Amino acid sequence: MDHIFSPWRFQYLTSAAKPAPGECVFCKIAASDEDEHEHVVFRGERNYIVLNRYPYTNGHAMVIPYEHMARLDDAPVETVEEMMRLTQRLETCLHKLYQPDGVNVGMNIGRAAGAGVAGHIHMHVLPRWFADANFMTVIAETRIVPEELSVTWQRMRDALEV
Repeated sequence: MDHIFSPWRFQYLTSAAKPAPGECVFCKIAASDEDEHEHVVFRGERNYIVLNRYPYTNGHAMVIPYEHMARLDDAPVETVEEMMRLTQRLETCLHKLYQPDGVNVGMNIGRAAGAGVAGHIHMHVLPRWFADANFMTVIAETRIVPEELSVTWQRMRDALEV
């Protein structure tokens, strides 16, 4: 068995601020006024941008509506329009900060589609590089994310506030 130590996760895993069973983590983040602690990098009128706590790559973020809804077709047109504008803005930010070779953009709607939070739609936006699925990922089934979330948060917040 492989062991990878990530002590920064312990505080999150044992935090009293975790949502109660049945409570939506995205609704909890939306209602919070602690953007740095929750890793919220931008707040729009109908959606916010937050870093993924367990990123696939540096800069992995999500655009999430404030309103709790499980399906994209439940979202008001204004929410969807802003979601796409913020996705576009986030893509621009990622290119500026990380110079990726590409960007993945997508949604997993419903548990069967792979949604980690199935009851609240969210758009993933993450930079990708050639060979970012290196031997660690392929052989050891392990990802290496070299930048701390607090650093990513500050860099992205500064870039998105422009």
